[in-house]
Amino acid sequence: MSERVTMPALGESVTEGTVTRWLKNVGDQVEVDEPLLEVSTDKVDTEIPSPVAGTLQEILAQEDDTVPVGADLAVIGDGAAPEGSGSSSDGADESAADTPAEAPSTEAEPEVGTSEPETESKTEQAPAAAPKGDSSESGGSEGETVTMPALGESVTEGTVTRWLKAEGDDVELDEPLLEVSTDKVDTEIPSPVAGKLTKIIAAEDETVEVGGALAIIGGSAAEAAPAAEPEPEKAPEPQAAPAAKAPEKAAEEAPAQAAPEKATDAATGQPESQAEKTGVAPTAPEPASSSGSSSESSSNDSAAYVTPLVRKLATQHGVDLGALKGTGVGGRIRKQDVLDAAEAAKTPEPAPEPAAPATAQAKQESAAPARPAAAAPQVSAKRGTREKMSRLRKVIATRMVESLQVSAQLTTVVEVDLTRVARLRARAKADFEAREGTKLSFLPFLALATTEALKAHPSLNASLDGEEIVYHGSENLSIAVDTPKGLIVPVVKNAGDLNIAGLARAISDVAARTRSNKITPDDLAGGTFTITNTGSVGALFDTPIINQPQVAILGTGAIVKRPVVVADADGGETIAVRSMMYLALSYDHRIVDGADAARFLGTMKARLEEGQFEASLGL
Repeated sequence: MSERVTMPALGESVTEGTVTRWLKNVGDQVEVDEPLLEVSTDKVDTEIPSPVAGTLQEILAQEDDTVPVGADLAVIGDGAAPEGSGSSSDGADESAADTPAEAPSTEAEPEVGTSEPETESKTEQAPAAAPKGDSSESGGSEGETVTMPALGESVTEGTVTRWLKAEGDDVELDEPLLEVSTDKVDTEIPSPVAGKLTKIIAAEDETVEVGGALAIIGGSAAEAAPAAEPEPEKAPEPQAAPAAKAPEKAAEEAPAQAAPEKATDAATGQPESQAEKTGVAPTAPEPASSSGSSSESSSNDSAAYVTPLVRKLATQHGVDLGALKGTGVGGRIRKQDVLDAAEAAKTPEPAPEPAAPATAQAKQESAAPARPAAAAPQVSAKRGTREKMSRLRKVIATRMVESLQVSAQLTTVVEVDLTRVARLRARAKADFEAREGTKLSFLPFLALATTEALKAHPSLNASLDGEEIVYHGSENLSIAVDTPKGLIVPVVKNAGDLNIAGLARAISDVAARTRSNKITPDDLAGGTFTITNTGSVGALFDTPIINQPQVAILGTGAIVKRPVVVADADGGETIAVRSMMYLALSYDHRIVDGADAARFLGTMKARLEEGQFEASLGL
């Protein structure tokens, strides 16, 4: 029996999604809730899990195909597909009936053979289907169809950006199958079932509507791998060869395609999880038995649980994927695992300091050459290359230009003394982290001051609807999050009702889920005011662009200690070292006047410099 995977509804107004990447290949085994593919909408990119366990029999929607909600993405079989193989290939059935002794040779097909003789017809058909990509293959009826899920309110389609699995690969439930991109975000689509990726329907760069077919998991090919090597000399062999080559080519092409993006991922990736060094070998036996070139498969064992982006990072940082234990679903290695491992490898490097006992002269002599070496930045692998813009980058580019064209934007900047906040934070952060389970950064203080100022100055928490100004009844803070794929802005709903602890937890949660591709379309909708923390990378201030249809965005700069003239207790003036920050407010002059912006920033400045947040911290 087979199950069709359809494009789920991913938001209120989302009608379609685009397949960006298949995480499983036709013939792969998938488990329930294992990531099957990645789908992109105009709201968010996400992974689509497998609804059942089985074998990916057929992929109906290729990468970059746009699939409507409810449309078929793939077919997943239960592994007992042999009974349906008779209807999938008459020619194969005839050969099996005429020559029962040929069953072993049919089983010898590297990628798509089965362990049962009666599945020969299905076995022979699958290899032919792999190169053709014919979604009409009746063998798919025995597998689970993976469909483009709904990925957001207004998302109607998604584009397949990359398949993480090749036809014939085994996939686990919830294991990333492909990457999908929308005009909002890129995401991985998980396999809805466990099995073998039988067929990829949506090729890379294809746009698929929500509900459209992406691939098929399951079918008789699911159990072929173990019996793949016995007798390669029989007649069915020529049909098996193409299937064997296809996964190998896919394995070779994935790293090649990944190369141009190495620098971007490394530059923007932010470590979140802990890297643990153990072996990763869950998938080693299956690739070895399912491919004629077992040596190549075994060398790529770890690739079964890593995305191309992770492989790029690992190559760039010299991290051995085989030595890592993934923290993702099913032991999958994530970007953060690689980044943490790379960071851990760098930590011991300060070891040269034991040379400190050397003479002062030696230190002086070695200091000069050491400084230039430390200051020289690493040369990017993208230097002198060219790459296609990702769907997310195209969306960001379009919307930023549209924002500047739609509204009359300008920026007002004030300087704020955060010394009292810095002292309070230093005093409370240890107990806060122990009590709340999250670190206390400066951002929750800034967010609280922002929501309080928005309540006093509603023109900054508004939007323009035709000839009417809508003053929102809640403060929904959009928080700009830097990710390897680009800037994504999740929303903390009803932020005005939260204290510092609540804001810290909420901001940490949405940021973590955004960077791990776990954010939902609804998490990206409904924002009324945006905060972008450019100071996190050392910028003093910038002129941020408004996130439409909002009318303002606050940029928070780096906190820098420097001498400042301050009033002393006697009313005089003195110079003291203070923790200073710039707040840059970009606003829509159609609704907000310069005086309104200055008053808003003045309210924030007074609240932050006063620094009385003890009650909100529970002190």
